[in-house]
Amino acid sequence: MTFAACALVLIGGFLGGISRFFLSGLVGRSVGETFPWGTLAVNVSGALAIGAFAGAARSVGGVFSAELVRDLIVVGLFGGYTTVSSFCLQTLNLALDGERRLAAFNIVASAALCVLAVALGFLAVVRVAG
Repeated sequence: MTFAACALVLIGGFLGGISRFFLSGLVGRSVGETFPWGTLAVNVSGALAIGAFAGAARSVGGVFSAELVRDLIVVGLFGGYTTVSSFCLQTLNLALDGERRLAAFNIVASAALCVLAVALGFLAVVRVAG
């Protein structure tokens, strides 16, 4: 891990976080916040974007497959925008590699364990804080 890679991840993460904040808020204000439409829009658009980037890296190569560009875009920008995009790409890669059962397991395990982890974290703090 070089200083340049860390700097690019930092810049990408900043841009991704600001983008998430902007789009989520815009969608929430536009259609209401009873359901987390803003978060859904961010997650779906992030998954679409990381899929397009991965497709370009595989098909076109060049700048799309350069390690520092990947650090800036995939780890920084998309990671700051939404981590569900990484989850989706990793799940797709499992499926493309013929590991369909592992891909399905990743979907079920990630959803179930993450909801459980949120609940446990919430309950732990509520109990301690009183």
